[in-house]
Amino acid sequence: MYFKIRIMAKQKFKFNPDSLEYDLINSSFKDKFLNFLTYFSASIAIAVLYFLVFSYFFDLPKEKVLKREVNKLTLQYEIINKQLDHVGHVLADMQNRDDNIYRVVFNAEPIPMSIRGAGFGGANRYAELEGYNNSDLIIQTTRRLDILKKQMYVQSSSYDEVIDLALNKEDMLASIPSIQPVAIRDIRRIGGYYGMRIHPIYKIRMHHDGMDFTAPTGTDVYATGNGVVSRVVNSPRSRTGYGTFIEIDHGYGYKTLYAHLDKVLVKRGQEVKRGDVIGLVGNTGGSTAPHLHYEVARNNRHVNPINYFYGDITPEEFDAMIEMSMQGGSFLGI
Repeated sequence: MYFKIRIMAKQKFKFNPDSLEYDLINSSFKDKFLNFLTYFSASIAIAVLYFLVFSYFFDLPKEKVLKREVNKLTLQYEIINKQLDHVGHVLADMQNRDDNIYRVVFNAEPIPMSIRGAGFGGANRYAELEGYNNSDLIIQTTRRLDILKKQMYVQSSSYDEVIDLALNKEDMLASIPSIQPVAIRDIRRIGGYYGMRIHPIYKIRMHHDGMDFTAPTGTDVYATGNGVVSRVVNSPRSRTGYGTFIEIDHGYGYKTLYAHLDKVLVKRGQEVKRGDVIGLVGNTGGSTAPHLHYEVARNNRHVNPINYFYGDITPEEFDAMIEMSMQGGSFLGI
């Protein structure tokens, strides 16, 4: 038996097992819309799935361009960091030369490392650079640039100071103490050296901050460098301390003191030149015999005056003076 089925366009049939015939399916608009929505959603889901799988295994053209740019920028940052390493080494060499050559030549104190190597404290200066894939590299590079800029500023300021010292070198050399305060050629007349000794009056071990030059009362006392008289104390009747003394501020961190004087020939605020007679040797204050107690201070710290006699003694006399100073001791006074 043959059945001839005529299928009309856009009509759907469903086989009916009870009647063994195909029944025409009458679909409502709602059913059609739901069917369409189902197929459309499935298509979208499949398309998204295809896109995700494809983008996971393959880069889109725009992504390839962005990745190339990121790689290029990362390489540039790495090159910049290497260049910063080189700049840091050069700057460190400049700092070392500045502290150990230039500033030594001009008797200037080196720049403290607490100033040269100071970092950046306080609030987070780089908060706006956080949150990116390469934030660590960017922040590290920016921080190094900031530190280098600060160190270069400090070094530039230091060079400005060295230049000023160079321009004023003639005045500086004339101001630094460099002669004996009393004109004696016999180093055996130096009665006391810088260093620890037994105090001649108190009989206890104390540090002697200067040198003692034996000389008759009334012997001329000379300014050992250009400067300004900063203190004058007249205490001829005092039997303790320095007695009558003079202090001269030479600038550039240097001061000298002349104690146990018999007479003062200058006044406070007076400018003096190296070799000017400023007083006369005496026996005032804590002194056991006529002599001059002489001190040199640099940056408010006592230093050994023996290192500041290079203007008027020979190398042989200096060596002999060093040898005698090793014996220490003083029997003249404070």
